[in-house]
Amino acid sequence: MNQQTLETIMGLIIHSGNAKSDAMEAITAAKAGNFGEAEEKLISAEESLVQAHRTQTEQLTEEANGNHMEVTLLAVHSQDHLMTAVTFIDLAKEIIDLYKRIG
Repeated sequence: MNQQTLETIMGLIIHSGNAKSDAMEAITAAKAGNFGEAEEKLISAEESLVQAHRTQTEQLTEEANGNHMEVTLLAVHSQDHLMTAVTFIDLAKEIIDLYKRIG
């Protein structure tokens, strides 16, 4: 695996991890009744998710252009992080909405 591919994969993991972390912090803030902070954390999570998607799109574009990437456990792991972040943000939005309703 070349350095650029490794950096791309690590960027996907980092941005996805940041998105998931911010979504969790949004839930924690909502649980404490801090809905403004929860919304800010969700915005931050979405921004990190956009960065992760851009990274994934770069990978897909390279693949479509015939530049095949070696599929390694690390590459699969990066995609797993992205899928988890997407799901986590979706669930965080629902959980925050529930906290707003019962609060």
